[in-house]
Amino acid sequence: MVGIVIVSHSARIAEGVAELAREMGGDEVKLETAGGLDTPDGAIGTDAVLVMQAIERAWSDDGVLVLMDLGSAVLSAEMAIDLLDDGRRERIVLSEAPLVEGAVAAAVTAKLDRPLEVVAREARAGLAGKVAHLGDGEHTGPDGGADVESPGNADEGAGAGDDGTGRVGETVVAVLRVDLEHGLHARPAARFVQVASGSDAAVTVRNLTTGAGPADATSLNGVATLGVAKGHEIEVRSSGPGSAEAVEALQALAARRFDEPADAGSEGPAPATPRPAAAEGPLTGFPASPGVALGPARRWHAPELEVPESTEPVDPRTELASLEAAVGETAEAIARQRHDVAARAGEEEARIFDAHGLFLRDDALLGPAHRAIEHEGRTAARAWNDAVDHVARTWDSLDDEYLRARAVDLRSVGAQVLARILDVPMPAPRLDAPGILVAADLTPADTAGLDPATALGIVTAHGGPTSHAAVLARALGIPAVVGVGTETLMLPEGVQLAIDGDRGQVHIAPSPDVIRKIERARTARSAALAKAAARAGEPAATLDGTVVEVAANVGRPDEVAAAVAAGADGVGLFRTEFLFMDRATVPDEREQEAAYRTAAEALAGRPLLVRTLDAGADKPVPALGQEPEANPFLGVRGIRLGLDRPDLLLGQLRAVLRVAEDHPVRVMFPMVATAWELGKAREALDRAREETGVEAPMEVGIMVEVPAAALTAASLAAGAEFFSIGTNDLTQYTLAADRGNERVAALNDPLHPAVLRLIAETVRGATSRGRWVGVCGELAADDRATALLLGLGVRELSMAAVAIATVKEAVRSTSLEHAQDLAARALASGSAGEVRAVLDRSNDRA
Repeated sequence: MVGIVIVSHSARIAEGVAELAREMGGDEVKLETAGGLDTPDGAIGTDAVLVMQAIERAWSDDGVLVLMDLGSAVLSAEMAIDLLDDGRRERIVLSEAPLVEGAVAAAVTAKLDRPLEVVAREARAGLAGKVAHLGDGEHTGPDGGADVESPGNADEGAGAGDDGTGRVGETVVAVLRVDLEHGLHARPAARFVQVASGSDAAVTVRNLTTGAGPADATSLNGVATLGVAKGHEIEVRSSGPGSAEAVEALQALAARRFDEPADAGSEGPAPATPRPAAAEGPLTGFPASPGVALGPARRWHAPELEVPESTEPVDPRTELASLEAAVGETAEAIARQRHDVAARAGEEEARIFDAHGLFLRDDALLGPAHRAIEHEGRTAARAWNDAVDHVARTWDSLDDEYLRARAVDLRSVGAQVLARILDVPMPAPRLDAPGILVAADLTPADTAGLDPATALGIVTAHGGPTSHAAVLARALGIPAVVGVGTETLMLPEGVQLAIDGDRGQVHIAPSPDVIRKIERARTARSAALAKAAARAGEPAATLDGTVVEVAANVGRPDEVAAAVAAGADGVGLFRTEFLFMDRATVPDEREQEAAYRTAAEALAGRPLLVRTLDAGADKPVPALGQEPEANPFLGVRGIRLGLDRPDLLLGQLRAVLRVAEDHPVRVMFPMVATAWELGKAREALDRAREETGVEAPMEVGIMVEVPAAALTAASLAAGAEFFSIGTNDLTQYTLAADRGNERVAALNDPLHPAVLRLIAETVRGATSRGRWVGVCGELAADDRATALLLGLGVRELSMAAVAIATVKEAVRSTSLEHAQDLAARALASGSAGEVRAVLDRSNDRA
């Protein structure tokens, strides 16, 4: 893979460009920076030695592309080449491509493993999209000044040939339906923009339902402010080179529900209408984050930053540099916030900050700000603040309440940039002493910076349970009640508050009875969590000594270390789809082996269970070129695809076997329904062994996702050493209720007696031949159901790392006798509601 080096006078600019390029191209692209001088303060300038060292770090036999900003950067790069060995000089290209656009285009092309000359050519063409949008000159309004447009508008006129975009080539149009509960809100809109940005085509999007648009599909504000709500249809129009691939990638993204998690239909509790509290009763708002808290009110006000008016002429170059530096610093801060939240709360919650990062690269903000500086003589602070305010008011004008709430996110990011331009501290909710934080509202950045040790709880006057601040409060384990009303802003500093995040209640100056109740609940919860966390690394055994393996579900090798730290006994589901998604070509065996080996090494002797490619249905892989199916969930997916494409299956099995020579590895085939499919999969494994010469022992298992596999488990056990039940798919196939369809969500309950009986039947068939059974669906992470699963005979549980400690503790607190009695009562129930009642009674007694 071609290496890339970014040379800039500013280290911050170089790192900012590299961060953007990595996001578009991926972390596997070899991308190094040489910015500023090698001095303690990182002074502005370029250094040939630093450039040479960056080239050596990025070195690849495929060559290195060097991108530079201006002036001495070119000279330093030329001198750096002179310092290298003769054998390397001929494989280095110094490119005149634009730094930012060229780096992005180069990173995307390098990831596709294209040769150096192709990567260099794509970098030089990096400005094509901007030229196509702006033309050879500048956008000017009727008065000759800058024309600042709404981010929801873009030029029309795409057609075949000279299509009005400045590109020549075909135009491809597709209509996509958006069925997400909150439409294209910030997180799925960010994924939409990221995918659209991965092509050289000019892509626009229009809301067909409302008529809004078209908008630039690579602009987060442009996409999000189209007001795309649930049930709306959008038209994607792509023209120029790669237009078909761009539309196919967006179609695949829509088919995956924009990579939203299956349970993301509502990002929190169902909204309840707050009711006025009785004079003597608690204030009532939205229950935003569970748990209880007791403490003094700690007021925090977010003063608005004042933008000083300048009476002196400004230097546009200085102001542009100030804006660019502030944007770069804010991008770094947001990246740190994302990393911290991912480590504390998980990847899904951290994805909120992807949208924040995209704000900083959005021409709907940067374009007007730059034009105001260059053509109107405004300061960076005034130009940026006006641009943010204009776009935020566009969000505020939308009909959808959820989308209007995203204006808070935009203003938060805007304030972070503005504070850096003005060189003043950014107000942040820091508490000098523990207490209940009371505020009008909180931004995601505010919430992410809170310490649960001092922010015992959160009460806000505004906001709702679907706000990003509420999502992060839940992820960080801080009880929160939001949308309580403006009366909370009148609470005196230090007044005692008791909050119940489960019921959405705020008690002011609570009575002794309420205090005792809150303290008991808080103490019990805190003790339980602390006990679980302290013992997370220990094995989980029932009261009567049965050891249960509690493992982690992971999707990437870099998630394994966090899983081990959380107490995982191994990886019970390694989803290999990440290697195949969002790319034009299928990964070769070397890349696959490297990924599996990295994961196995991080486990340090713990078992790694690799599931072969589970593509199809809600996990399409465009690079495979699968034909559209009328009902893909009942079509060619999982092992069916593997048997249909033996080249894919064999390559994956060879990669797994090579890792199994050195590490404890298990392999699992998905979507198996018949003994014939399992037999053919075993034949493929035998052939892979012959081709690799690897005879290392390796357990072979199957996913139980369809009722047929559960009902014939005894027969399938002849060819499988273990079974792992995917309760998500098993539930939807058993109850004929699509888990992504909110209209039948009430039916899709893994605790339905029919699903439990299929689990019991799987265990019965497996144990008849001495095989073990695990569960890797979402039910495994529900510690309230742990005893039930053990009673059904399950002996391995795999889940998101955050749930491992509590599930292990649930194992330790039950006996098999109790668990089996619980399972018997659940199996005799007539509905999922009855099963939950059985579990509630059992947990209450515990």
